Amino acid sequence: MLVAEKILTRSLGRAEYLPTLEAMRSFTAKRDAATPDEIWLLEHPPVYTLGLAADPAHGPKTASAIPVVQAERGGEVTYHGPGQLVLYTLVDLARRGIRVKQFVAMLEQSVIDLLGRGERRPGAPGIYVDGAKVAALGIRVSRGCAFHGLALNVDMDLTPFDAIDPCGYPGLKVTQTRNLGFDFSVETAGARLAEIMVARLDHA
Repeated sequence: MLVAEKILTRSLGRAEYLPTLEAMRSFTAKRDAATPDEIWLLEHPPVYTLGLAADPAHGPKTASAIPVVQAERGGEVTYHGPGQLVLYTLVDLARRGIRVKQFVAMLEQSVIDLLGRGERRPGAPGIYVDGAKVAALGIRVSRGCAFHGLALNVDMDLTPFDAIDPCGYPGLKVTQTRNLGFDFSVETAGARLAEIMVARLDHA
């Protein structure tokens, strides 16, 4: 079975959500058996995104200038904004023999490895520290290839989360790595997290 050897990591800086979404869709639709997997690291300007099965009752619940975008990823409603690391994983799972649940676990474990702490919750993908969510994730699989990925709160304004039930859970607290005692930047967190995820993929 043909497996592209190198996973490409791209740092995209701050990028608007919709053009990035279209780029992921296009990449996934056009890729073939020889296309290398890629990891994209970026920040988004403020935006709320709704997963495929998202219930609008979970927010946003107040009028806001922050746009709301429907996405085809799994999961409920979440918020992206400056100071949050977004890591998109464009990975051919079928080529690597990785099941979807296994891939979700790999994403979660990568965050735990980065932080040296954190826990999972059954039925609520993401990573939690002391009951507060620090990383959210949602993926989409098309023709055996995954896209979308995870968002890690690093050093951001958490206020917009107050207008939603994060990931569909009313009253769910959110936190960020700065509040957990980490002083790394979005760029540093991204580089480290990508390195961890690449190592996991290479040894899956």
